[in-house]
This record gives sequence, structure tokens and C-alpha cells, in this order.
Amino acid sequence: SSVDYESLEKLLKEQEAAQNGIVVLGSTGEALNLNRSEMKKILELTMKLKLSVPIMTGLGGYNLEETKEYLTYLETMPLDAYLLVTPLYAKPGEHGQTNWFKSLMDVATKPCMLYNVPSRTGVKLNFNTVKNLANHKNFWAIKEASGSVDDFKTYGEMNPKTRIYSGDDGLVPEFRVHNCVGLVSVASNTWPKETHLYVKQALSQTLSASSALLWKDACDTLFIAANPVPVKNLLFNQKKIKTKVMRAPLHHLDLSDNSALIDADIKIKNWYKENI
Repeated sequence: SSVDYESLEKLLKEQEAAQNGIVVLGSTGEALNLNRSEMKKILELTMKLKLSVPIMTGLGGYNLEETKEYLTYLETMPLDAYLLVTPLYAKPGEHGQTNWFKSLMDVATKPCMLYNVPSRTGVKLNFNTVKNLANHKNFWAIKEASGSVDDFKTYGEMNPKTRIYSGDDGLVPEFRVHNCVGLVSVASNTWPKETHLYVKQALSQTLSASSALLWKDACDTLFIAANPVPVKNLLFNQKKIKTKVMRAPLHHLDLSDNSALIDADIKIKNWYKENI
């Protein structure tokens, strides 16, 4: 399967129109299934569009030297920030993680968001690592995607200066209480303007309890198979992309029934109409 650059351009412009910041090649999309030259081409296309919203790119892996080398390439791009995921598979502890993130942030000249997603990496972002790096000039934010309200709160205590974003679409109302400042979203891929409004309402405490529940249920449908299989299925259904075929090892046939997704799509669109 090849990269559909035409659809990508349309999706990027749709995010810009919704005034959403963009993460290109985030690590829970299909970025890890692409080769380096494809990744570079995607970044070059994105930069050529000169979008009016901030652009961040995902950065991570398990080999520090290779990751630093790629970061040196990224530094030639007019990107706004980096999303640095906890090292994959190796499950390093406090010191391994501190060294990993410090080594990368020392090379970077852009703000860095540390990304906690233990269900993917096998280990959570160590609380002491956050504390150890609190004064690093490039440590800007944390994306917290463990689903734990307690952990979200603790990260804030370990580095009171950092901005903490939810990495769980359905939990923004719960995280808001603990100084959540925004969402790095899966849902916005399929519902750009709708998600923008949902986050705005959640952070300004104008989101009703019934709306919060509706959003939580709708976001859950985006994970009925490995992300981004459901998102791509829905984007195909919305006629925004040309195919729902995934890059190996992901596979579109791992989602056999998309009725819950279609139902969620209708509900979110109706919610938006009622709330604008």
C-alpha cells in the first residue's frame, strides 16, 4: 500500500479550518509502519502547505542514536514542537528514561511534549523522570494517555511548570479539574470541528453531563479495534479518504462490524448542530 498524499493534504486543511494544532506522524497512527523516506515526504508535504496552525511531529523508538539522528533531520524543518514518546519495548526505569529524554531535548531547539502511553510502550513515564527534567529549557508539556486521573494529577505535582494535555479523548472533563489545558486527540481526525467545540466546552466547564457521556461513548468506539483501524474505517465511510486499508502489521479486517462507529458519527454530528 502506498501513501495517499492527496487525502492527507485535505485532512490537514480540514484540521487547519477547525483551528486545531496538528500532530504529523504521531506514534499511535501508522507512522511506525512507514519507512524513513515516506516519513520525510509526509513532513515535506505538510510544511509546504504553510498551515496557519502549530505543527508537532512524533518522535520515538528504542534506539537512541537512530532517534537522535532523525531528530537532527527534523531540526531542519520549520516545526513548532516535538512529541517524545517513552522508549518502546525496553521498559526503562527512572534513569534510563531521564537519559533518553534529556539526550533528545539537548539536541532539540523546539518545545518538547513528553508522552505517556503505557498500553503501547510497556512502561509508564516515570514520575521521578518528570521531576528530574523539570528545569530543562525544552520541557514544555506532557501528553497523559494512561487513562488514570491520579497519574494525571501526580505528573502536575512533579513538574508544576509543565502544561498537561489529555491523551484520552473521553476524559477531558475529568482531567480539567487537575489543570488539563487541552487534548491531543484521536477523535479530531474524524470530527475536527466537533472535537474542537467539545474541548472548549469541557475546559470552560460549559459541557453538560449528558454531553460528556455522549462524547465518552463515541470516543470509546474509536478503540473497538487497534487505533487507528476504526478511525480510518470511519474516515473512509465519511468519504474523506480513498481506502480503509492499513499498512502492515495493522489490518482493516480486524474491524468486522463498524455499526457502533457509524452510530457514534451520527450522534456527534447531531450534538454539534445543537451546540453551535
